[in-house]
Amino acid sequence: MMYIKWNGGAKMAGDILIYIGSFIVFGWGAAHLFPTRNVVGSFGEISPDNRYIITMECIIEGISLIFIGFLVAFVTYIDSTNIILSSIYWISFGMLNILSVVSLFTGFKNSFIMFKLCPFIFSGSSLLIVIGSNLS
Repeated sequence: MMYIKWNGGAKMAGDILIYIGSFIVFGWGAAHLFPTRNVVGSFGEISPDNRYIITMECIIEGISLIFIGFLVAFVTYIDSTNIILSSIYWISFGMLNILSVVSLFTGFKNSFIMFKLCPFIFSGSSLLIVIGSNLS
């Protein structure tokens, strides 16, 4: 009896992990944008310059996460097996883990629960992306 080896299952599972990881990053970036006013307001009376800087930082982090999530999903949609696209997965993995370390030493010490979750969400989604890219 002849068996045909089909390797599409691992690729599909890898792509699903990548999409889940990119969706988490994208969604977390969007979630960063909504409470910006409350986060800035929680600092109390601060100078307008400091208010603008904090606002800018919240928006930049949210947009950066949205970009990373979109980019990873987009290149997966194009072709998750290309070496250039594989490089994008690894660069995204690195960036998410850099953000995770920064969040661990800064936002994790904050009382706002959303900032405490950042290191876990960044690391977890980066692992989904890398594991998925290795299966693809």
